[in-house]
Amino acid sequence: MEMEKLSNGHGAAVPMDEEVPQEDQLFLQHKNGKTKTPQFTDFEGKTSLGMSVFNLSNAIMGSGILGLSYAMSNTGIILFLVLLICIACLSSYSIHLLLRSAGFVGIRAYEHLGMRAFGHPGKILAAVIITLHNIGAMSSYLFIVKSELPLVIQAFRGQADGSDDWFMNGNYLILIVTVCIILPLALMKHLGYLGYTSGFSLSCMVFFLSAVIYKRFHIGCPLEVFSNHSVTTEHSGNMCVTKFFTVNQEVSTDRMKYCFLNNLLQIHKCLQTAYAIPILAFAFVCHPEVLPIYTELRNPTKRRMQNVGNISILGMFIMYFLTATFGYLTFYENTEAELLHTYSKVDPLDTLILCVRFAVLIAVTLTVPVVLFPIRRALQQLLFPGKPFHWVRHVVIALCLLSVVNLLVILVPNIRDIFGITGATTAPSLIFILPGLFYIRIIPTEQEPMNSRPKIQAACFTALGFIFMTMSLTFIGLDWTSGEKRSLGGH
Repeated sequence: MEMEKLSNGHGAAVPMDEEVPQEDQLFLQHKNGKTKTPQFTDFEGKTSLGMSVFNLSNAIMGSGILGLSYAMSNTGIILFLVLLICIACLSSYSIHLLLRSAGFVGIRAYEHLGMRAFGHPGKILAAVIITLHNIGAMSSYLFIVKSELPLVIQAFRGQADGSDDWFMNGNYLILIVTVCIILPLALMKHLGYLGYTSGFSLSCMVFFLSAVIYKRFHIGCPLEVFSNHSVTTEHSGNMCVTKFFTVNQEVSTDRMKYCFLNNLLQIHKCLQTAYAIPILAFAFVCHPEVLPIYTELRNPTKRRMQNVGNISILGMFIMYFLTATFGYLTFYENTEAELLHTYSKVDPLDTLILCVRFAVLIAVTLTVPVVLFPIRRALQQLLFPGKPFHWVRHVVIALCLLSVVNLLVILVPNIRDIFGITGATTAPSLIFILPGLFYIRIIPTEQEPMNSRPKIQAACFTALGFIFMTMSLTFIGLDWTSGEKRSLGGH
């Protein structure tokens, strides 16, 4: 239930009989120190700050980390670092807006914030965006399992070519992985319990980072590439030159003039740097998981949850930058969009890289249950509002979601375009547009007028989201018209 509120002059809501700073308020309020009145869940948060950091970091971490070295090769080290810092700060600010909005109305559900801001249509919109985005993320993770796990098994068996054995079929493998690993974790009652698996998933990515750093000092330049049982050396004038700031890749005034005058559809080939911006923007998408993690946090206060967000973002920032830098300094101009594939070109049977590929598979597999929780919560709030927890409903929704995702991955040969469209629309909505709009609509104008600095910042933040959305959709349209495909997502 919602409490009566008074303003403390900073847009914070406090009980009428007690003037307490917003940072110190608990969402699970108590009456007379005895009876708790849960706002969104009957489960009083018991998840530690460390486990919450693991869960949120695991939600941030996506397969997009494999493309960051490629992004750096198109921007240079300095420009990449500047962009990464900006995106990390914007993501932290987005979490701040969510927590301020949730704190003011005593709500910790994305869908309920949509209801408070825009009524029932806002609730439906928020639930649909979360569902589409996270189903796309889950499907992308299982696509990685489907395509990579047979190759890993094949390499560990020492086979040069594939076989017709059933356990080499990616469709069977994702069903086995789903039933044996993902489903049991997805059936857990509370997200906080996944802190241990999230910690293990992050340790797999730390192993990946360690291997990238190690290989930097053991792979020479120019590259010796294995192809058709022979070794060839790739030569290029600028192949082994470190670039610190690259505005455009191989672009001159004449080249730009050629692009505009002779083939408008090829402009994106002249502006490779621009592709790095959406990749980096989506690399910190974790916002559907923020409020569910907040719900289960022990002693939940805005400051405590903001610390969880800041620590998670800082940890992923360090991991992203180190991975991108050492990957780029290994391959320079030869860096491909998928970093592990670049290593495989050098030595397809490298034992360390095979172990790294397996570790990445474990990491993305253990991320799927974390991503599933916000979808289930959104569907429960949309289809069964106000209903108490029920195991049958909990299990059935999980089974339905995993069945839909598995059918997508198995039956649809290439749904990259669908993922591209949903990612280009849902990711900017979750990071920029919805948090900004919620803040503008929920915080009353009596406390923060529309011409106040916080409201102006939130409005600019929302506008930035529409800019990112327009950029992403434009790049996808250019890819379609030119027949090329590039991944713009960070997950």
